[in-house]
Amino acid sequence: MVAVRVIPCLDVDGRLVVKGVRFRDLDSKGDPVSLAGRYEDEGADELVLLDVSATIEDRGPIYSLIKDVASTISIPLTVGGGVRSIEDVGRLLDSGADKVSINTAAVRNPRILERASLEYGSQAVVVAIDAKRSGDSWEVYIASGRVPTGLDAVIWAVKAVSLGAGEVLLTSIDRDGTREGYDLGLLEAVTSRVRVPVIASGGAGTLEHFYQAVRAGASAVLAAGLFHDGILSPFQVKKYLARMGVEVRP
Repeated sequence: MVAVRVIPCLDVDGRLVVKGVRFRDLDSKGDPVSLAGRYEDEGADELVLLDVSATIEDRGPIYSLIKDVASTISIPLTVGGGVRSIEDVGRLLDSGADKVSINTAAVRNPRILERASLEYGSQAVVVAIDAKRSGDSWEVYIASGRVPTGLDAVIWAVKAVSLGAGEVLLTSIDRDGTREGYDLGLLEAVTSRVRVPVIASGGAGTLEHFYQAVRAGASAVLAAGLFHDGILSPFQVKKYLARMGVEVRP
C-alpha cells in the first residue's frame, strides 16, 4: 500500500496567499514563502501552489515566486495557474517545480498533456479538475471556476489520464472553503475509473473528513484554509490517519 500524502495548498493572487469559499470572496492569508516553510516544518509531504488569477488575467506564472518558494523547501512542489504551453511547463520545472498542474489549457488543448508527459514524464504532469455537481454528475469548470465547459468530470479525468496525466488534482467547487467535508461521491466516481493517484481537494473541515476521503479512494488529501488558520496542522492529520490504520509517511 502506498502511503497517503497530506498536502497544504497555497492559492496565490500576485504574491499573496488567498482563500475564499467556492472560489469567491478571497481573503489574504499571508506570504507564500513563509507559509511554505511553516508547512514543511509541520510535516507536510508535498506542497501545491496555484496561481488563481493568472488565467483570468491572461498571463503566465510568476516564475520568481516559484523560485523563492522552491528554494525554501525540500519537499515536492506542484505548481499550477497560467500554464498555456509546453514551454511554460518546462520553465516551471526549471524554476523548481517537481510537478506541473494543468487545468484550463488541458481542457482547451488536451494534447498539452500528451506532449508534456512525453517530454518530461507522466510523473511531472498533474491534471487539475475543478468540478461542480450538475444533477447526477459533475461538470468541469475552468478559469478558476468561472467558466463551465459542458464536460463530465469523470469522463474528462479518464481522458486526461489516457493522454498522459500521472495524477489528478480533483477539487469540488461546491465544497471548496465550506469545511463541510470532501465530495465523496465525486471522489469515488473518479477514483474508481482511473489508475493514477487522485488528490482530494475542497471541503476539509475535521480530521474525520480526511479519513473519509482516503476511504473514498484518495491517494492524497489537500487542504488550505484549515491549515492557514491554524485549526489543524499536517502533522495532526497524519497522526490521526495513522491512528485510523492508514499508512502515512513519517
